[in-house]
Amino acid sequence: MKRGKKYRAALERFDREQLYGLPEAVSLVKDLAYASFDETVEIAVRLGVDPRKADQIVRGTLTLPAGTGRTARVIAFAAGDAAAEAREAGADAVGADDLVARIEGGFLDFDVAIATPDLMGQVGKLGRVLGPRGLMPNPKTGTVTTDVGKAVADFKGGRVEYRTDRVGNVHVRIGKVSFAREQLLQNAVAVIDELVRAKPASAKGRYLRAVTISSTMGPGVHVDPLRARLTDEEMAASA
Repeated sequence: MKRGKKYRAALERFDREQLYGLPEAVSLVKDLAYASFDETVEIAVRLGVDPRKADQIVRGTLTLPAGTGRTARVIAFAAGDAAAEAREAGADAVGADDLVARIEGGFLDFDVAIATPDLMGQVGKLGRVLGPRGLMPNPKTGTVTTDVGKAVADFKGGRVEYRTDRVGNVHVRIGKVSFAREQLLQNAVAVIDELVRAKPASAKGRYLRAVTISSTMGPGVHVDPLRARLTDEEMAASA
């Protein structure tokens, strides 16, 4: 892929081969950002798992301590009182069969889909549409629940989903370039800690294989996996 002058200039400002500590990497990503808009910052983690095995798929949700920098677009498959709760919590679209039909008609302008258990029969029809996009409601991620109002509020307030892709990578948005360094670092640490907590019992060998942080337009900065986890004392020292 051909890169522009600003990207190439950013590459010359650091060593692409070096493995940095997490605080250094976060600082570099902020310093290297050059776009005219507020770029999103993402962390990518390569895990030592085999996602072809069901018991080694790493999946879940977490609430980032400093938020994501954007409000997620959340829809809810719900009826009756649950639908009212979802609307009150700020869901961008709420419905049952009508919402299923709307999605079948091409509506995909949302980031998270939540459903009550009793409507999963109807929602299941959308598997081929929502599944490949990572939008299918699932109990493991808290998106199939009887407490729809709380789920909507959580996801609109900074709760994010994570899941290994086909080769064992997890990508999570951890904020914006405009965030303070400490906020991005807090979010990055929260992601690493959550992934370690979610390590499958069947995963063998080194678990954190590679860690990279980047902004939307900037180059990826590689983090030393052996230094990716920070203690409270290290967090305080890096502030």
